[in-house]
Amino acid sequence: MANLLSPGCLPKGFNYPTEFVRVVGLGITDMEPWAILEGEGLLARYAGLQKRYPDRNVIPFAHRIDNDDVACWDLDRDARVVIVHDFASPGWERQGEFGGFYDWLRQAVEDLIEYDC
Repeated sequence: MANLLSPGCLPKGFNYPTEFVRVVGLGITDMEPWAILEGEGLLARYAGLQKRYPDRNVIPFAHRIDNDDVACWDLDRDARVVIVHDFASPGWERQGEFGGFYDWLRQAVEDLIEYDC
């Protein structure tokens, strides 16, 4: 299992969605250009997003290896998945939105198919 945020680090009332836990439990963590965030990288990205976008209530779970896009659950939008372009000026960071984790995962697989490293 991936080294994810512990329950004590997660905001009260939020649990990782079962679909996400299932996919990570299967070891599907690298779908270049997307990679599931883990360990120190996850902690650093979570803290960085909170600092750079204090008005956003997001929990990151994946990042693109070829740019600064980060897939996050947006707790202010019923935990919908949003794409945040990290390091953009506040107000310009939102790049997209998905209804849920599987919707994002479908796009991540399309990105994998189209990705040419």
